[in-house]
Amino acid sequence: QVQLVEAGGGLVQPGGSLRLSCTASGTSSSSITFMAWYRQAPGKGRDRVASIPSGGHTNYADAVKGRFTISRDNAKNMVYLQMNSLKPEDTAVYYCNIGLRVGTTYWGKGTLVTVSS
Repeated sequence: QVQLVEAGGGLVQPGGSLRLSCTASGTSSSSITFMAWYRQAPGKGRDRVASIPSGGHTNYADAVKGRFTISRDNAKNMVYLQMNSLKPEDTAVYYCNIGLRVGTTYWGKGTLVTVSS
């Protein structure tokens, strides 16, 4: 069974940095088409933050362009989200999401990022 486990969330001051990681188990990297990060702020819907397809270009939401960087390590079945220059409006639960070649998608349980002084 495919499972995703996120890590790296926490409390950070405005202007600070955090690095999120997500480990996928129960599948091989060659079966994964895309890996992505979403976030859901309190009282709001879940929005895509960044995505990285296999061998393709990365994509970012306008709100995080120039501040966040998504990367993946196929050997470890991991995806990362480096978040710099964090703002209070980045406060949210961040979710890892992957898609497989067979068409199914999976979600992690999320990790909370709080940006506050």
